[in-house]
Amino acid sequence: EPTTAVHLVQTHVSFLFLTDRFVYKIKKPVDFGFLNFTTLDRRRFYCEEEVRLNRRLCPDMYLGVIEIRESPDGVGMDGRGEVIDYAVKMKRLPEERMLDRLLAGGAASEDDIRAIARTIGEFHRGAERSREIDSYGSLEVIRRNWTENFVQAVDFVSRTLGEADLLLIRAWVERFMEERSGLFAERVAGGFVRDCDGDIHSENICLADRVYIFDCIEFNARFRFSDTAADLAFLLMDLEYRGRRDFAEILLDEYRVVTGDEGIAGVLDFYRVYRAF
Repeated sequence: EPTTAVHLVQTHVSFLFLTDRFVYKIKKPVDFGFLNFTTLDRRRFYCEEEVRLNRRLCPDMYLGVIEIRESPDGVGMDGRGEVIDYAVKMKRLPEERMLDRLLAGGAASEDDIRAIARTIGEFHRGAERSREIDSYGSLEVIRRNWTENFVQAVDFVSRTLGEADLLLIRAWVERFMEERSGLFAERVAGGFVRDCDGDIHSENICLADRVYIFDCIEFNARFRFSDTAADLAFLLMDLEYRGRRDFAEILLDEYRVVTGDEGIAGVLDFYRVYRAF
């Protein structure tokens, strides 16, 4: 389709080509340990996963995976030539309706927050469960995620994180896991460990003709298979960080109405700290 201009945005893992109506996302050939896009096969696989998983919350936004080909005429998305990469094609959403923008401008309403809570709650109620997914709710896996975070943070002590803060957080987390270990088993038994989104924060939410929650974690099951409380805690923490504790409370109240999850309060502080860290 003819476009007026193509605008390039880069993240640490993607090239995003924005046209007036569409976004084409190409994965960079990078390996960060928790994410590995270094081969063409891997990039194709994760493009397909990105479309499959994001269609759960945004069925009409994720249009498919397209081939990037190189021919004598140059690189393009159609025609002949060797496939050199893959891109996820998406419908472009209005940037001025992104939740982070609405919050910054004081334009988000209580009704908006309730609509987001219902969207997340209904998604969690229908999200996939299995024996394998349950295993990610075990204290062993949760402890491993925390240990990985603490190990990776060591290099940043005194640069972005004070040593006293790191020790304080670590002690609090270890004490919580030790004293309330039963809570985690209860959450698994209650069916609250599911194939979640993994990245629900205000920059990944758009309030357009409906609520769009996009850009889930497609590249690492360990970051997506989690307690639904950990999924919700990301947005709760983000709202508090942006000075809207009132919205966080509304979000949680409405979410509990939709899901009937009464035990969530017991683990929310733990997962809020995890997301903040």
